[in-house]
Amino acid sequence: MVGISASSRSRRLLVLGAGPAQLGVLRAARARGLYVVACDRDPQAPGFEYADRRAVVSTEDEPAIGMLAAAEQIDGVITPGIDWPVAIAARIAARFGLSHPISPQTAALTVSKQRQRERLEQAGVPQPRWRVVTTDTGDLPVPAVVKPPDRQGQKGLTLVREPETLAFAIEDAVGASRGGTALVEELVEGPEVTVNAFSSEGEFQPLTVTDRLTADVSAFGVALAHAWPSAHDVEAAVEAARAAAAALGVENGPTYTQVLLGPDGPKVMELAARVGGGHDAELCHAALGVDLNGLALAAALGEPTSIRPTEPQDGACVRFLIAPPGTLSSMEGLDEARDMDGVLDARVYRPPGWVFGPLRRGADRAGFVLALGSSRDDALARADRAAESIRFSFAEASDAVSAKR
Repeated sequence: MVGISASSRSRRLLVLGAGPAQLGVLRAARARGLYVVACDRDPQAPGFEYADRRAVVSTEDEPAIGMLAAAEQIDGVITPGIDWPVAIAARIAARFGLSHPISPQTAALTVSKQRQRERLEQAGVPQPRWRVVTTDTGDLPVPAVVKPPDRQGQKGLTLVREPETLAFAIEDAVGASRGGTALVEELVEGPEVTVNAFSSEGEFQPLTVTDRLTADVSAFGVALAHAWPSAHDVEAAVEAARAAAAALGVENGPTYTQVLLGPDGPKVMELAARVGGGHDAELCHAALGVDLNGLALAAALGEPTSIRPTEPQDGACVRFLIAPPGTLSSMEGLDEARDMDGVLDARVYRPPGWVFGPLRRGADRAGFVLALGSSRDDALARADRAAESIRFSFAEASDAVSAKR
């Protein structure tokens, strides 16, 4: 089946995922007048509000997604904000003869941390030292980061600083891995930046380079904000991201590359062939006037793309609202936050009754604030004030808890 021409109807786009990480693309697709088919295993996924057709289907259930794509006669498929389904989207597009920014082969490289490490090593792209193991071999370096090579987020991820805990970390990663292996990486000490870029016919165009600001409430820190412009010299980080995209064969579409600025230079931690899941595209639009969500949609539908930045702002940030564990009973102050000077957008993802679990790298996010300022620090200060005005109450807590907690 080949997608039907848009001449007789709105073009139909399948979006894999309807969670917080997909909100920007879903909202942009709706604003464009596309017919949006969204799938997510969570029937309460917040992005469903922008969908014309909602399917409670896991983004990792490829057979079900294939049947959905055929039934809906889609013109394109996109996976913003999450890694593993990027390969599923590329295969679905190839199966139905649809345009897509990357091939299934390239997508397979980007979603496997092991295969990505192998290809980056072959191309000489700077990255941490690494090994794939199934058990502690007794000669692995510590400190290290241990994780499954085929999972996203903190599932099976452990920061190991003591040799005696390495075997347990490897066992945990192997148990979480789809393939039964663990990736042990050198721990690179240094600040982390994210290079958001868009490629067209092999031309890599860097857009925003943001700093990931964290709070030390877990082994890896919970992300409090993405701030632009970066406070660091990022030219070498951009070149490392460019080299990584070339090595992996990403010639079209968005890329999201995490780079650690180590003592001996930048190290590519991971490249994802998608828009970032932390409202990175919305931050790009606010900071540079470049509609990265729109570019990603065009690439998914096989349409021409062009980048026309406007005069850049002086500072911008996305500030995440971090929820402590508990059942959300009420929320107030959101309208007040939206009305504050410099605030472009603010949102709480989940309704009362939602249960937040232990603090993790991203799953504890209750919402976000997008803000501009006269500088990066001014934007952060404005976003902080807005976040402090959004007050959550939890069933297990006796007092209201600020979103800043």
